[in-house]
Amino acid sequence: MLPAADRPLVLIGLMATGKSTVGRRLASRHGWRFFDTDAVIAERNGPIPAIFAELGESGFRRIEAQVVAEVLAEAGGGAVVSLGGGAVLDEGTRRLLKKACVVFLDADLATVLPRLSGDTGRPLLADGAAETWARLDRERRPLYEALASATVDTRNAAPDVVVRRLEDQLRHHFRTEEGTLGNDR
Repeated sequence: MLPAADRPLVLIGLMATGKSTVGRRLASRHGWRFFDTDAVIAERNGPIPAIFAELGESGFRRIEAQVVAEVLAEAGGGAVVSLGGGAVLDEGTRRLLKKACVVFLDADLATVLPRLSGDTGRPLLADGAAETWARLDRERRPLYEALASATVDTRNAAPDVVVRRLEDQLRHHFRTEEGTLGNDR
C-alpha cells in the first residue's frame, strides 16, 4: 500500500525548495488532500513575520509545533503535508514524523536564491539570504536526512519534474501490491 494511502506524506526541507508548490501539485494529481502548515499558521495567527516580531522565533516555534501536531492528526492517509523548514527542530514533531512517510526535498543555494530574492515573508532571511540559507542548510540537513524515507533533488527542476521524481522515489521505496501509486496518472 502506498504510504500516502495509510499515513500522511510529509514534505520537509529548507525554505524555497518547493515543498508547497510540489505538495499542492502532487496532491491534486492523485486526488489527495493538501495541508501547508505555514499557511495554517498564518491563517490562524496572522503573517509569519508579524508572529516573529511579536513572539520571537521561540514563540513561533511553539505555535508551529502545535499546528503541525494538529495537521498530522487530521491529515491521516491520502494527504500531503508541507512543513515549514524549521518544523523539524521540535523534538515532538520529529517523534510524530516517525508515523508518516517523510520526503526531503533537497536543493542548493544556486537554485533557491532566485526564489528568495525580494521575498520579505521569511523573517530568518532578514540578515543576508545567501549566508543565512547556507547556515540553515548546514544546521538542518542532518535532521532532514535522518527523518526522510526518501530524498528528492529539486535543483534546477520545474515543479512538475520534481513531482515525477517524487513519484519515482515513492515507487522505488514503497512498492504497492499493484505496483502503482494510488490512482496513477
